Amino acid sequence: MPHILTETHDGIAIVTLNRPDKRNALSPEMVVRLAEFWQAAADDDSIRVVIVTGTGTQAFCAGGDLGSLIPLMMRAREPQDEWEARFAADRKQLHAALLRHAKFFKPVIAAINGHAHAGGAEFVLATDLRVMASDATLAVTEVRRGLIASGGSLVRIARQVSWAHAMELMLLAEPIGAERALAMGLVNRVVPPEQVMATALDLARRMCLGAPVALEKTKEAMVCSSGLPFDEAFAVETRCTKENAMMDDAREGPRAFMEKRPPAFRGRAAK
Repeated sequence: MPHILTETHDGIAIVTLNRPDKRNALSPEMVVRLAEFWQAAADDDSIRVVIVTGTGTQAFCAGGDLGSLIPLMMRAREPQDEWEARFAADRKQLHAALLRHAKFFKPVIAAINGHAHAGGAEFVLATDLRVMASDATLAVTEVRRGLIASGGSLVRIARQVSWAHAMELMLLAEPIGAERALAMGLVNRVVPPEQVMATALDLARRMCLGAPVALEKTKEAMVCSSGLPFDEAFAVETRCTKENAMMDDAREGPRAFMEKRPPAFRGRAAK
């Protein structure tokens, strides 16, 4: 079986990390496939929202595979197969796989079906909405392996929670439970394990009621303005507003509201 599974229906793409015997740890194959998926999803106008989850109930993702991915990343051994060779040819694919950039603006929901540790926790921090199983834990453990959490979390975490909470997570490197993650503001919902995917799908379907370009431009403005001085941040917001105003949907939404009917969003530029 491939190390990730993908399916798309009704505007929602579901990406499943598929190594349950390895607690869905990131393998070279998984990284290469994820990097390819995000590029394809960005170019696919039929996809409005992406849900990321893991196979099984034990783990969302245990982080980078210490027997394959991490040694290759550290150049501690030579590639052993095609996937390892493809990863070794461009190690920056790990950053693309974990969305360690500000280029993917379609909304992403994490359905955290089990423990999310190390790179798995960093993956969660790259998403926009998060549904967590009540028995799952989250931990950024890299410092206890002599490593640095370089999947984006060192930049993201203090922008998402308070400084004290951010430092607790990054320096103690200890797991926190779902309710603690909710209290910190790291996740949006905590539900019984059997309800994780249903809850994520419900959020995705409700999100799909928004216009596709408006969803992307909203996320783009929020991501790209984060941390900027007000004047620069407002300039980003203005640019995104103008770009969205060029869409048919910016006319269709108000028109449908006045006509008391559901809008028919198409996600294309006005003629």
